[in-house]
Amino acid sequence: MDENAPIKVYMTRKLIGVSPDDTVKRACELMVEFDISSLVVVEDGRVVGFFTKTDVIRRVVIPGRPNTTPVREIMTKELITMNSNAPLREVLDVMAKKGVKHMLIEENGQIVGIFTLSDLLQASRRKLETAIAAE
Repeated sequence: MDENAPIKVYMTRKLIGVSPDDTVKRACELMVEFDISSLVVVEDGRVVGFFTKTDVIRRVVIPGRPNTTPVREIMTKELITMNSNAPLREVLDVMAKKGVKHMLIEENGQIVGIFTLSDLLQASRRKLETAIAAE
């Protein structure tokens, strides 16, 4: 793993999103359908929020809110982003300091991908499989 490689090498470019007016239930259905733990919240073609399984637990389940609650009421509005050219080590450092498991990646002010610890695990697995195959 090259800790100086730009994060765009490791990020996932396919973003799954919901509208702020979609219900929490609909957002959770999408997360189950795509086997993911987060969604971007998109309004008028731009990312305006972030929605995670943790948001569901902390802001819906524990307080006893209905699953018909609009995503806009529980999404994270303050986005934490990193530039796509930021080195892996810097992104991991920010994630650790902020206590987040997902990092939105941007280029020219636009969200272009997401990086999660699962992306790092998949890259490590591929590297290991390549090394084993070369033996």
